[in-house]
Amino acid sequence: MTTIPSTGSDGGGLPSWLPDEATLNKLAGQFFSALPGSPGVTGAATPGVAQPGVAEPTLPTSQPSVPNAPPPPGGGYAPLDSPPLAVPVSPPNGPPSATAGTSHATTGAGLGVPFVPELPSLAAILPPERDIAPASPYYFISGTPGPDNVPNPPVQNSPPSGPLSSVQYGLPFTPEIPALAGVLPAQPDARPSSDFYFLSDLPDVDAPDLGTSSDPPLDVDFLDPHPGIDVNAVRRNFPILSERVNGYPLVWFDNAATTQKPQVVIDRVSYFYEHENSNIHRAAHTLAARSTDAYERARDIVARFIGASSAEDIIFVRGATEAINLVAQTWGRKNIREGDEIVLSHLEHHANIVPWQMLASETGAVIKVIPVDDSGQLLMGEYTKLLSDRTKLVSVTHVSNALGTVTPVHAIVEEGHRAGARILIDGAQSVPHTKVDMQSLGADFFVFSGHKIFGPTGIGVVYGTEEVLADMPPWQGGGNMITDVTFERSLYQPPPGRFEAGTGNIADAVGLGAALEYVERIGIDNISRYEHFLVEYATAAMKKVPGLHLVGTAAQKASVVSFVLDGYEPLEVGKALNEKGIAVRAGHHCAQPILRRFGLEATVRPSFAFYNTCEEIDRMVAALHQLSADAGRR
Repeated sequence: MTTIPSTGSDGGGLPSWLPDEATLNKLAGQFFSALPGSPGVTGAATPGVAQPGVAEPTLPTSQPSVPNAPPPPGGGYAPLDSPPLAVPVSPPNGPPSATAGTSHATTGAGLGVPFVPELPSLAAILPPERDIAPASPYYFISGTPGPDNVPNPPVQNSPPSGPLSSVQYGLPFTPEIPALAGVLPAQPDARPSSDFYFLSDLPDVDAPDLGTSSDPPLDVDFLDPHPGIDVNAVRRNFPILSERVNGYPLVWFDNAATTQKPQVVIDRVSYFYEHENSNIHRAAHTLAARSTDAYERARDIVARFIGASSAEDIIFVRGATEAINLVAQTWGRKNIREGDEIVLSHLEHHANIVPWQMLASETGAVIKVIPVDDSGQLLMGEYTKLLSDRTKLVSVTHVSNALGTVTPVHAIVEEGHRAGARILIDGAQSVPHTKVDMQSLGADFFVFSGHKIFGPTGIGVVYGTEEVLADMPPWQGGGNMITDVTFERSLYQPPPGRFEAGTGNIADAVGLGAALEYVERIGIDNISRYEHFLVEYATAAMKKVPGLHLVGTAAQKASVVSFVLDGYEPLEVGKALNEKGIAVRAGHHCAQPILRRFGLEATVRPSFAFYNTCEEIDRMVAALHQLSADAGRR
């Protein structure tokens, strides 16, 4: 116990050994100026006492200003091979570092707090972590212009990175991930005890011991030999995933309806409105040039992403629905006549049925349908039988939004062309999950929506070959799609401008470009493999739920698992899962013909993206087990 000496007092009743009030105030000011995060003396061994000969650094009081210029084309992730920053270490009573207070890894002694022996050794071997929140809201404008650059905060250090390091994706550095990736096999067990079950790209090893569990073993191969996704790092890029619903962390399993948006897309759209907003193509001022450059660069990104031969083959529309309507009302009206045949499949979304019904009603054309088997797979032999010299168009989905079935589009295109038909592929559900390449696919048209591939809503794409687009009349008339107008006649732009009348959705086209670059950076092949694992994992787990019936069990499936549960309407299941914070779609999914093929009016449809995890699937399956148990007591 420490005793305070009593050496008398002054006339005011205070001990005589205390300094006067002015001195106390001065010492207090010096003390608080030396606290972590406060401007003033840093690196001092004793709080509040300035060190002779040490200059006080001036800390920034606001975010760096954005230069009065547009971002470099494409912005981009900063280079991943930047040299690591030196990390100063300040042992007890050692001299203060010249850079103290400027590093995330500054030592306890350097901040005037008790020295912790472990800190210097860690600081010496681990580079400082980057903040999740960027230093500037406009991080996507950093880096060197180029097609491989994707919006992200500037990289200030280059930590040791293995094949699955988070910094490969321009994401916050997590020191444990590279180290674990180098020594651990992939271990995605039924209830992963580690955040790193997705790590792979490793030497072949024996299957790990999964331990004991109260749940029966799942019928999946847990040792995935393929590279995986650094899912925890990726999730930090999606701010909405930190939301809570009904007191639970949000589980977003409604990705087939729309995907969530990474911060890079949100910020790119915001930057457009803050620094580039203007109408395009028709002005001589700076902002018009910026806006036009950003819009046309987005067109270039789309062309590259889907393997189009030219950006001139890319038309921006509001979404896949408008894309199909555009083809129906331009190419269709010009080329479809009475008695001609349009071939669709039983798997189609309403957006790939209704526009053709409207055209058939107007022209007298006939619609024929490719049937499916009991697993939801197309019967290709029946497709071949439907084709004839009267077949003018085949329009088929690449991936069923209701069942997840992946259709054999290459064979569909080849057989259709052999019959002399044009081919349209609806890629709304395939582009987010698998690589597409227009040169190898050979389709005449390909359409998709931006909001299903982590981009904004209200933007979509029509790809058409140069041959078919050049022969198509315009659909809507107005500004931007003309070269000359008199009251007697109008002359139209060549594609793609001919099909983009008026002011388009400029900002969201730019946002779509940012989303596609983000996906490119992570790697669509990595995404495809990881999501395939999630589908297998979920399917195996859901088969264990009593009374649950999977709908659509084709061998080739994308990230959709559709089901019904005995004793419940699908909407009831959807509401029950929502009470646990789990978002799924329940209904007919705008695909009534295929559900009725299975005698249903609705299903429950969880659908996955690369930011989802096995733990989230476990939460859903546990809730389904509970519902199943409760059904017997209803």
